[in-house]
Amino acid sequence: MTATPAAPAKTGPRALRGPVRTSLRVEGRALVAGLLLAVAAVALSVVLIGTGDFDIAPWDVVKTLLGSGSPADDFIVNDLRLPRVLVALLVGAALGMAGAVFQSVTRNPLGSPDLLGFGYGSAVGALVVIILFKGDANAVAVGAVIGGLLAGVLVYLLAYKQGINGYRLVLVGIGASAVLVALIQYLISKAQLVEATRAMVWLTGSLAGRDWAQVWPLLATCAVLFPLVLSRSRALRMIEMGDDAAYALGVPVERTRMLLMLAAVLLTTAAAAAAGPISFVALAAPQLARRLSRSPGSNLLTGALMGAVLLLASDLASQRAFGADQLPVGVVTGLVGGVYLLWLLVMERRAGRI
Repeated sequence: MTATPAAPAKTGPRALRGPVRTSLRVEGRALVAGLLLAVAAVALSVVLIGTGDFDIAPWDVVKTLLGSGSPADDFIVNDLRLPRVLVALLVGAALGMAGAVFQSVTRNPLGSPDLLGFGYGSAVGALVVIILFKGDANAVAVGAVIGGLLAGVLVYLLAYKQGINGYRLVLVGIGASAVLVALIQYLISKAQLVEATRAMVWLTGSLAGRDWAQVWPLLATCAVLFPLVLSRSRALRMIEMGDDAAYALGVPVERTRMLLMLAAVLLTTAAAAAAGPISFVALAAPQLARRLSRSPGSNLLTGALMGAVLLLASDLASQRAFGADQLPVGVVTGLVGGVYLLWLLVMERRAGRI
């Protein structure tokens, strides 16, 4: 009697059917969240373009963008308002992605350019150009980039000790922020009235008066750095599991961390150069994106989309909610972000993490 051969063991994709279904559900929700955020960003952009002293209906905005608007609408939409909205989109996306990188690298929800001192470094660089050299807008933008990069290098070197520890990086960043804030106050105290006023306007963070001169450099920066950061997303997820686990999986941890931090600092400084220091977007956007998508990992792309939506909504609120007394968008994000930071600290305390 011939023995019946044993059934082969289940291997390959069929044996992983359960986990694969779970993974697809998570990725599907993240995809839906990203699509919803993209739609919200487009809708807010159209509404924001139509908002101002001369209101334009959303449908007329769309027709004008497609080249079918009247000459008056074409001038208002394409020459006056579209650059401001594009700057808001790019600045919000840059800050959202930079915040997602820092929170993943530090494995800390407080790991944000706002709290690590890089934004204050950009502010010091801009104020040195404004107050000491009386430079124009282009020189101020260059000073902001250089100041942010120097602050990033300083914080990294001070936090480095056989590698970068997340909590040590946050603590060093908070200390550097305190020193940079003191330096900002010193520079303003030594400035003449005209330069001090100009410095305070820049420090507020605003999208008013932004034109194509701010759009193109920021667009080029994002076009280079976004693909670079996204291409390292898998390595970043490995780093979130811990350095030892990442090393075991073949990830060059320190080189990857340094590259991602450099890219995030450049995104932060480019955003500051275009619109001044916009606070708390980088802190809140990645966490809100993670809660919306319910997806583990860094959520780089959804964080960038959430940052764009937050900044567009804040700019719309600054124009619609306060009537003729429009607030700079940096004031609105600071008010909302301060409340969010307090809520975050309370939640972290209840969870026993601080």
